[in-house]
Amino acid sequence: MSYRGRFAPSPTGALHAGSLVAALASWLDARAHRGAWLVRIEDVDGPRCVPGADTLILEQLAACGLLSDEPVRWQSARGAAYQAALDRLLAQGDAFACACTRQDIERALQAAGTPRERHAAAPYPGTCRPERGGLAGRPARAWRFRVPAQAEVAWTDRRLGPQTQDVARAVGDFIVRRADGLWAYQLAVVVDDADQGITHVVRGEDLADNTPRQILLQRALGLPTPAYLHTPLVLGDNGEKLSKQNGAQPLDLREPLAALNAAAQALGLPAASGPLPDALASWTAAWTAAWAQRRPA
Repeated sequence: MSYRGRFAPSPTGALHAGSLVAALASWLDARAHRGAWLVRIEDVDGPRCVPGADTLILEQLAACGLLSDEPVRWQSARGAAYQAALDRLLAQGDAFACACTRQDIERALQAAGTPRERHAAAPYPGTCRPERGGLAGRPARAWRFRVPAQAEVAWTDRRLGPQTQDVARAVGDFIVRRADGLWAYQLAVVVDDADQGITHVVRGEDLADNTPRQILLQRALGLPTPAYLHTPLVLGDNGEKLSKQNGAQPLDLREPLAALNAAAQALGLPAASGPLPDALASWTAAWTAAWAQRRPA
């Protein structure tokens, strides 16, 4: 099996130090295993996208010597593929229309006496499942994936090791098309990974929690499950994950090698010097000799 990896940023702003770690890790993993590295712009959430951010991200990657091996793909052009996947799920009984608002879900959970951790997402209580009355005359607001009752998903992350999650208890039936008509990340990423033949996903550790939902969708749609590796997070001075939402500063790429060395340090790789192509080559050699040995594909 030929290795095919990808880096899939959302164009909600410029790349920052944390996103460069994920980009470098995915690029190096592909190079270490003599595979292809693709870039996908995950702009499915249009209202959150910043005009021109996709072009800026591609320019930032190019400044760091990280170039996609195939033409870049934009999720905003993929609606027909996502609709076909949803139609299949509906035909199989693996998805259903939902009329619930967040307030409806909170009331249902309170009525059932279901505890919820503070700040945690509320697991969907199954209110609009067809066997419980469906929409009951209300208009559909969203579409949800029907999580099986026995939905403890186990997988092995190449860095984090064995992982499990009871999706029914932790999340419940999750949204695949939102009330505003936009496609949910979970469905879009699964469809695109399969369509592009992605065999290995390397991304930030904050996305590890999404993996079991994506595995359930892959199984329902008859799609292969890639190997997953979740990279260490870069934290800000306040101890929280660097992100665009909490004010992470865009990369200063006047000295691309300095930014790449910081990302390499987060990955446990030695600093490199010299012209950028030579630095990338030395990291690839280090990754092949050390990281790929510890985290085989």
